[in-house]
Amino acid sequence: MKKLLFLLSLFLLTVNCSTQKTATNPTKDKQPMQAQKDDDGEYDLVVFDTEYNYYLAAIARPMMTYSEEYLKSRNRFLATEWNNYYSANRYPNIIESSIDYDPNINYGLKYEYKLFQVFNYVRWKYGLRMSGISQADMR
Repeated sequence: MKKLLFLLSLFLLTVNCSTQKTATNPTKDKQPMQAQKDDDGEYDLVVFDTEYNYYLAAIARPMMTYSEEYLKSRNRFLATEWNNYYSANRYPNIIESSIDYDPNINYGLKYEYKLFQVFNYVRWKYGLRMSGISQADMR
C-alpha cells in the first residue's frame, strides 16, 4: 500500500510539474482535500510532504493526549477557517485547496488527529496563525 501511494504521488508530482495552468487563478482549479478510506475501511489522511511525517513523529503532541470530541470540534472550526481563507484567496502559496470536512461523519480518532496536525504543521512550517490553534496545541 505504501509503495502504491509513493508511486501515485510520484506520478502526480511528474504530471503537475509538466502541466502548465492557463487559468487566472490556478489554485482554484484543485480538488478539495477529502477523506479516503484505507484497506481496513477506516478514514485516513495522506499528506504528500515529507516534513509532515517528521513533524508528526518528532514535534506534534501524541495522539493519545487528545480526545476525539476535542479534535472534531477543533477541526470543524479550523476547516471552516481554512476554507474561508481559500475562498478569499488569502495565503495562496500555502492554502492550495479547500478541505471537504463534514462534522456529521465519524472519521475516527486517527483521521481527526492527522487533520488537526495539518493545521498545526502549517503554523509550524509557514507561520500561518489560524485563530483556532492555541499555543497549548503546539509544543
